[in-house]
Amino acid sequence: MSNTLRLIGRRLLQLPLMLLGITFLVFFVMSFSPVDPARTALGETASPEALEAYREAYGLNEPLIARYIDFLVGLFQGDLGSYSARSLPVVDEVARAFPITLSLTFLGLFVAVIVATILGVTAAVFRDRWPDQAIRIFGVASLSTPSFWLAVLLIQLFTLQLDLLPGSGPLPSASEDFGGWLSRMALPALALAVPVIGQLSRVVRTSMVEELDRDYVRTALGAGVPRRVVVGRNVLRNALITPVTVLGLRVGYLLGGAVVIEVIFAIPGMGTLILNGVTNNEPNLVQGVTLAVALAFVVMNIIVDLLYVLINPRIRAV
Repeated sequence: MSNTLRLIGRRLLQLPLMLLGITFLVFFVMSFSPVDPARTALGETASPEALEAYREAYGLNEPLIARYIDFLVGLFQGDLGSYSARSLPVVDEVARAFPITLSLTFLGLFVAVIVATILGVTAAVFRDRWPDQAIRIFGVASLSTPSFWLAVLLIQLFTLQLDLLPGSGPLPSASEDFGGWLSRMALPALALAVPVIGQLSRVVRTSMVEELDRDYVRTALGAGVPRRVVVGRNVLRNALITPVTVLGLRVGYLLGGAVVIEVIFAIPGMGTLILNGVTNNEPNLVQGVTLAVALAFVVMNIIVDLLYVLINPRIRAV
């Protein structure tokens, strides 16, 4: 138990340093934006005196380090600045859109994990037989399929031709209309999940095959333990370490892919928000969205690291 706590402690101690590095990187990159925040806020007809007064009031004339410290102070106070001529708070828009992106990411992750596990286990159990060959072909095809291209195909098939699932329109609240929310998010989640299914199923299959060839499996089967019991209780659990490692790397892909998929399916999440920020020259909005997505990526990967402990107790001794 003490080793587990030390592992969690190390991960938590690393978190503030990584978050500080991310905030500096995002702020530093956005400082090179050619967009003048004063011009964006006051409009093209603003006088030079008004522009200079705005820059002075908001510290835009200060050195980069001073502006970064002010940015950190505002960030800790929940202030990411404002955007548009109406000075709308960026943090309010991020707080509204971020849960939508997270829900899409985790729905795609859930679909990918369930389908990839089933396919990977099936391919390993029926090694080198026709189910394994069919799953291999599907894996290669899905892995080489871009999510944005698949999204267009899904809209063409399920929305325009079969009229089964919506490809656009308002997004219902999951708490008020879960069926409507699920039908609206089904196609985006599937477009996100399919490429991950291709890679993850191959990893699950390889890990399962390695475990099935170990001595303890042959001993258990020779002792009369049913094959399904050995596979379900022992082999699958021991084979999950490598897939979880790969899954941790793919969580960032899913989160970044969700931003692109949202634009295609007109979902009002972080993707639509950052597109509006780029289109309308809103550096504060782009900075806020980028920072939120980057922080979520770091936190998710730390969570995946901690899952190793739950899956394989041997790692607790590390």
